[in-house]
Amino acid sequence: MCTQTRAAALMANIPQADIDPSGVFKYVLIRVHSKEEGDDSEVDIVRGYGWAEYHADIYDKVSEELEKDGYLDCECVGGGRIKHDAQAKKIHVYGYSMGFGRANHAITTKKLKVRYPDYEVTWDNEGY
Repeated sequence: MCTQTRAAALMANIPQADIDPSGVFKYVLIRVHSKEEGDDSEVDIVRGYGWAEYHADIYDKVSEELEKDGYLDCECVGGGRIKHDAQAKKIHVYGYSMGFGRANHAITTKKLKVRYPDYEVTWDNEGY
């Protein structure tokens, strides 16, 4: 019998990418882990919003929400910026976070391509 942990079930329902509908804004790449014994599952998620003055603002809000039930634990594995041009259907990922370092933009780009399959999604390590 295959039983899924509560944490694994919660992780399966977390959107892989959630970003503002357009503009240039900071983003973070967050690794979500299970806190349940014997469950080593994890998932990387992308969050990017224009309201955030700092990368940590996004991480703090998202991790607080995900960790509230006690099944999940979050760690920020880096950040950067996203330029989202909804009219042109283009997303460009670049830069880094002063506090968290540079996210692996290749992972971020992969997550965004799943969320926006009809977009051109690119990345580079230039800029701040």
